[in-house]
Amino acid sequence: MNRFNYCWGILFLLPNVTFAEVAETEASKTQNADQNTENVLVIGRAQQFYLEKTSTVGTKTDTDILDVPQSIQVLSSQLIADQAARDITDLYRSIAGVSEFSYSGVTFRGFRDSDNVFYDGVRGDPYSGFAVPQLFNVERVEILKGPAGALYGSGQPGGMINYVTKKPTFEDDVEVVLSAGNFSTRGASIDATGGLNSSVAYRLGAYYQKEDSFRNNADARNVEIAGGLLFELGKHTQLTTTFDYIDQDLGGNRLRGVPVDDNGNFIVDRSYNANEKSDFQDLEAVVVQAILDHRFSDNLTSRFTLRSLQNERTQKYHESRSWVDVNGDGEANIDDETIRREYRDQYRANDEISFTADFVYKFNFSGFQHQLLFGGDAHKVDTEYEYYRARYEADGVGNLNVFHPNYGETDPSAYNLTDLSSDGTKAARNSVYIQDQIELSARWNVLLGLRYDSFEDTDKGSDYSFDDNAIIPRAGIVFKPFESTSWYLNYSESFIPVSLGNQETVEAERALEPETGNQIELGVKSEFFDGSVMTSFAVYKIVKQDLPLSNPQDTGPDDGIPALINLGEVESEGFEATVVGDLASNWTVTANYAYNDTVVVEGSGLTNTFGDGARFTNAPEHQAGVWTRFDFPSMNSALAFGVDYVSEQVSFDEQRVKPFTVYDMSWNTTWNDTLFRLNVSNLFDKEYAVSGFSERNGHFPGAPREILMQVSRSF
Repeated sequence: MNRFNYCWGILFLLPNVTFAEVAETEASKTQNADQNTENVLVIGRAQQFYLEKTSTVGTKTDTDILDVPQSIQVLSSQLIADQAARDITDLYRSIAGVSEFSYSGVTFRGFRDSDNVFYDGVRGDPYSGFAVPQLFNVERVEILKGPAGALYGSGQPGGMINYVTKKPTFEDDVEVVLSAGNFSTRGASIDATGGLNSSVAYRLGAYYQKEDSFRNNADARNVEIAGGLLFELGKHTQLTTTFDYIDQDLGGNRLRGVPVDDNGNFIVDRSYNANEKSDFQDLEAVVVQAILDHRFSDNLTSRFTLRSLQNERTQKYHESRSWVDVNGDGEANIDDETIRREYRDQYRANDEISFTADFVYKFNFSGFQHQLLFGGDAHKVDTEYEYYRARYEADGVGNLNVFHPNYGETDPSAYNLTDLSSDGTKAARNSVYIQDQIELSARWNVLLGLRYDSFEDTDKGSDYSFDDNAIIPRAGIVFKPFESTSWYLNYSESFIPVSLGNQETVEAERALEPETGNQIELGVKSEFFDGSVMTSFAVYKIVKQDLPLSNPQDTGPDDGIPALINLGEVESEGFEATVVGDLASNWTVTANYAYNDTVVVEGSGLTNTFGDGARFTNAPEHQAGVWTRFDFPSMNSALAFGVDYVSEQVSFDEQRVKPFTVYDMSWNTTWNDTLFRLNVSNLFDKEYAVSGFSERNGHFPGAPREILMQVSRSF
């Protein structure tokens, strides 16, 4: 640590603890909760394993999901446990409209997104870059669909993910979990909470897991230590401090895909990996966070969040580049079996700090009840970037036969490396925002929001700096014909500053405007069976504009004509349906279906596309996911089944990504106060690709059958 100083579908089944155990868990979640902004409050009857009725992600206030005029999903801690989810990719089946783009990115309503990630409502992702977020320190996952700019600032228009982290509580509890599985998987964790005295509570947890991979030369080791202290500073004031240390070592990474033919069939075994045994991707991160809640009165509350993050990411890996014309016929392609590679030695580091201040004021004006949110946030990032590259046999990098991999014949220590490093960048984001939730009557609610964002990016090497600003509105209306049903209409916007490199390219001619997006969404949410089941249905249209593209009129440098102009436009249309809750006292389900059509309206050559009218890369038209659990209380056991379906996709090079359906199952039982859980992923050992990449790198293969056994006990 040299830098760290401090509905629709077939409903089947699912596993875990008895109803009595869940009641204890829910009691733990609700203890110490209040009505402050961004408050983590889990409300629900004991038997509701997966249904969460309130969330802060859509309004930054604790609001009934029925009253939020935008699509929201919340994945509960029980669902995470039942699916034995270790990282966020394990949960994509449960999120309508979200699929895997690559190992570190997702497709969100048709748009690729890897950066619109928040923790406890603020920026600061310790896994930023090419790592996959782990879930040991996560209590639940909240997803806001569509543009989130009016609340959270810059980001893609498809949606955002908020990880609610685990916090200290006054309830004394120690949980120990041991795990083992195929691919030499073994792990352990311990999580302890409790009160040190009447005004101070603690949490301390540690997690370790090591496993091999089905990919050649690859393995993984994850270590995480997390905890914190909660201070009751008075009747109306509470301070929650947390820390998180992450050490992730991925051998044989950064992983790319497996070569395919144009119909999407793997032409080599899915274990193929272009990396050597000595390649790796290592991540080390430290996060420190403090949340201060204060209630000035019954009508005025506040929350201040300070989050500090430092992380380092080191990568040394081989990247496939182009085929070698072994046959000498003048056409280098996969028939020649051998591919050129380049070697990349990269170091990235981030120092980030985020501060958010939120105030919520409730008042009555002109006969209408208002809940006014006003506040602001600041986010600063200082990055470092070192990059050394060796290319092809001229630099000593040995070629690889993809059909008969000749690993170990090349020596990275002898490569002729070229220094491509930069001095890194600095980025600053500052904003103020206001939002009013107005209750016009028992049946009508209105939400109005507005945010002003300013941003400045600086290249530390050249001292080139660019600054701009954006105003992002949001409006929504909710009509509740019945207490258990709400119809809503939403308009929201997004923006993304153009990259510093592109701005510097056109500096002499004209600056580029931020990419912008807007969405219109119409939806209905309903509760059934005395509130034990919630359904949602949403229809949306997203338009993304002003994407920077090459200017066809540009004749060269210093001609007064910019090389790039804001031209590109993309449209995403679709609908989503979800159902979650208890269909019977011992039968629980979460299911979803999504249809999406994302095409390029304007701009040939646009990233992730192949010209006007083309579909976006890795944007499936149809997706469906089901996870359903059936409990046997008399045997203290539960059985669950899951289904994940993703329709056909296309890669960057227009190669077909075949549709797939994968089945999972889980079983658990409690004996002598010890919980035994067995999870089987990809039950029938389906061979499939989750998404596509490029012709030279192939498609990203889905994992074969994985078996994980966990034993846990609370004291």
